[in-house]
Amino acid sequence: MAGRRVRSGGAYHHGDLRAAVIAAGLKRLAKRNGVTIGLRALSRDVGVSATALYRYFPDKEALLDALADEGLRRLGAQQAQAWVKAGGGRASFLAAGIAYIRFAHDDPELFRLSFTRGKGLRSREQGGDGAEVAYNLLRAGIAQSLPHFEDQADSAALHAWALVHGAAMLILDRRIGWDEALIADVVGLTFGGAD
Repeated sequence: MAGRRVRSGGAYHHGDLRAAVIAAGLKRLAKRNGVTIGLRALSRDVGVSATALYRYFPDKEALLDALADEGLRRLGAQQAQAWVKAGGGRASFLAAGIAYIRFAHDDPELFRLSFTRGKGLRSREQGGDGAEVAYNLLRAGIAQSLPHFEDQADSAALHAWALVHGAAMLILDRRIGWDEALIADVVGLTFGGAD
């Protein structure tokens, strides 16, 4: 019964309260316009007392950090999916770059939170999080698509990241409109050069 509320001695308990709170936080974040993302509001959403959340989130900062980490995990997962679906090589490198920009377009509040609070794609201290997955995809893409940059793999990965992040921010800031064909062309110019 993980994730479900169970009544025991007059109190409600969750099988996985942390996951339930993160899910509720992501739901609130998606419709952000004036919606509060705080421990008290989320405790009401999941049907527990606010003090029950302090075991997992000692303060609002910890909650926001957890939401940002989840955003990076989701970004990494979407990029990895795009990579596999494209079949490898340059096509996968392009697909991962486009997936990055699409994630920002489709979930702008989570994307912004992830990069204002998250540790970034170069954070290797954390084991297996979305940032590490995304950074490793960048490194693999450089090796497969731009082998002549092998001795500059970190610089080339940063260049590729700057491109997709910049394009994502231009879209989120409404400087350019969402046009997937244009995004594919722009990403293609840097991720392996023009065909």
